Amino acid sequence: MNTWIDANSVLLQQTLTTLLMALSIQIPMRMGVFSFAGIGAFGIGGYTAAAAMIHLGWGTFPAIAAGVVFAGAVVYVLGLVVQRLNGLYMGMATIAFTLIVAVVAVNGGELTGGASGLFGALGDLTLGAVFLVAVVVVLLTQFTESGGLGRRIDAVREDPELANAMGIDVGKYRRYSFLVSGMVGGLAGGLTTLLRSTITPEEVNFHLVVLALTVIVVGGSRSWVGVLIGSVVFVWLPTWVAFVGEWEEFIYGILVVLAAVLLPDGILGILRGLWHRIRTRNTRTTPTAAGARDSAESDRTAEELEVAEP
Repeated sequence: MNTWIDANSVLLQQTLTTLLMALSIQIPMRMGVFSFAGIGAFGIGGYTAAAAMIHLGWGTFPAIAAGVVFAGAVVYVLGLVVQRLNGLYMGMATIAFTLIVAVVAVNGGELTGGASGLFGALGDLTLGAVFLVAVVVVLLTQFTESGGLGRRIDAVREDPELANAMGIDVGKYRRYSFLVSGMVGGLAGGLTTLLRSTITPEEVNFHLVVLALTVIVVGGSRSWVGVLIGSVVFVWLPTWVAFVGEWEEFIYGILVVLAAVLLPDGILGILRGLWHRIRTRNTRTTPTAAGARDSAESDRTAEELEVAEP
């Protein structure tokens, strides 16, 4: 097992950072906010961590923390600016924000390395450390998916007017979704950058939006479990279909189209459906078996009474 982990440590790290990046979009979506600002936060967190390490000589985790805080603050301010937008307009505004981050990076001079980016920001990160960080984020995300908080978030997404009538401050939940999205996106960017030791403006672009959205759609948008499934599929897919050579991108596209058409709730939706059918079948079988036992006992009791009669 350890040999397999060592041989695939890069893919495992990439899976965890992709999970965090996709969560930065999935979390606001669960609150009904169609925002891609988490991808811009990915770039902000990555550049901040790299600049803090290269220019200021900071250590790995202080540099990552700086990226998380700065990205969260910037995206929260963005949320205040665009909070009146919804749907497609919100999506376009936040995509524009991501593109603006890339433009600022290109024109950032020595601070961002310009078009060439920053190099040499190699952090002291291990697979265990990245895994621990991802587990903490997942546990906090699970807290928002269950219990009273999870039900309030579902209400904010499904029926904002009803949620307001019930005393839930919909605007506050949506503003906080930008803050959390920015922090998680900044964390993903900082970890990715310090694992690779470099970041360039080309890495913070529309293709990351497509990747994160594809991960969410294929895996499932209603839970972090679906995001994890999608991350595993699309990080490991190139290794699974490497034998097809130049047809790799074609197969990738076919899988995405099939998932979008045939799996409206993602792979997680199929797994939940199977689990529900299994539980339903067991529930139906148990009362039947209990009824058979009761019937047999009734028959034995009747026979005993007949024998006992004179």
